[in-house]
Amino acid sequence: MDNNNWRPSPSQGPVVGGVGAPGGGVGAPGGGGGEAAMDFLDWRSQIQPDSRRRIVNKIMETLKRHLPVSGQEGLHELRKIAIKFEEKIYTAATSQSDYLRKISLKLLTMETKSQNPVGNALPSNSAGNSNN
Repeated sequence: MDNNNWRPSPSQGPVVGGVGAPGGGVGAPGGGGGEAAMDFLDWRSQIQPDSRRRIVNKIMETLKRHLPVSGQEGLHELRKIAIKFEEKIYTAATSQSDYLRKISLKLLTMETKSQNPVGNALPSNSAGNSNN
């Protein structure tokens, strides 16, 4: 009986602490500003600092593959970039799934752009071939 108390009925408004619950978050229907603000902050409290550190490390790995760095100073600058990037997305995200989706999308975009440099784009090659 107590196990089901965390599941609201549709008339109860936003889910407070609903990490994976659909419809929770800022702007959820039926909630006042205070409840929505609590929900907005609550998903962040569910993420362990170690998880965020692992995400920053993953961002670092991606940046190292695509940006030239040398020495400890270069790695320190890269870490600052990775931390700032993660913090920006952490602040802007509306839920844990939104946070993970945004980071994944940005990293995938970086991987894709580095595999297809602008100089090797198809239109440039086909234009170059037609000029010969």
